[in-house]
Amino acid sequence: MGRKETYEQKTWDHMIPICEKLGLVLVDCEYTKEGPAYALNVYIDKEGGVTVDDCEAASGLLNPILDEEDYIPDEYTLYVSSPGLGRPLRRPHDFEFAMGKEIELRTYKAVDGRKEFTGTLKDWSDKEVVIDDHGSDRTFSRADLSLVRLALDF
Repeated sequence: MGRKETYEQKTWDHMIPICEKLGLVLVDCEYTKEGPAYALNVYIDKEGGVTVDDCEAASGLLNPILDEEDYIPDEYTLYVSSPGLGRPLRRPHDFEFAMGKEIELRTYKAVDGRKEFTGTLKDWSDKEVVIDDHGSDRTFSRADLSLVRLALDF
């Protein structure tokens, strides 16, 4: 595991109990370089969406742990925020959160002349994703998917 992955995993491990305490769902942790600066991005969610107060509370509980453990030697900025409307589904808890909800899929190669599909998430595993595509089940291999995310409904 590289240093980026180590920082993300340690942050993930610290955020799980924080999210449980606050009634939040941890979506992702990313350590990125943005220009000359580094950023530790923590994405949280909850049913109905997160508020600024949720982000502030989570950040307030995480900051002292980061200061105490000091496992990231670089100077960085911590950002705690919502993953946004079009959040990608990557981890098992993302798919659990999205069960029964409308999702969008994009494939690397065209399937039946299409590369984009929308449907209700019916089932998933580490190998496949099953959606209800206008009344019929459609199964996709996860290896064939370039993107899986919650559908944007405007």
